[in-house]
Amino acid sequence: MLENKTQIICLRSDAFYALIDACLEHIDAKFNLSKESPWLDTEETLKLLNISSRTTLQKLRDEGKIKFSQPSKKIILFERKSLLEYLESHSQNVF
Repeated sequence: MLENKTQIICLRSDAFYALIDACLEHIDAKFNLSKESPWLDTEETLKLLNISSRTTLQKLRDEGKIKFSQPSKKIILFERKSLLEYLESHSQNVF
């Protein structure tokens, strides 16, 4: 007959929270949860800029207001940092 033995592990609170942090880091690294890609596709870019017109997006590209990369003829990627800088440059100060 097998006995069920219960084991109790005691940790100091700082060690407990360090263990939780290590577990979260491991999960994040394994599933790449918090890593935002530095490059966005067209649909993600339209959503981030809150615009629906591809023509407006093309105009922003043509005017050099946002940075993009075109690794192939049909693939255009937009730099997230450049998009955020563009939005920030058009933000209004509160009174």
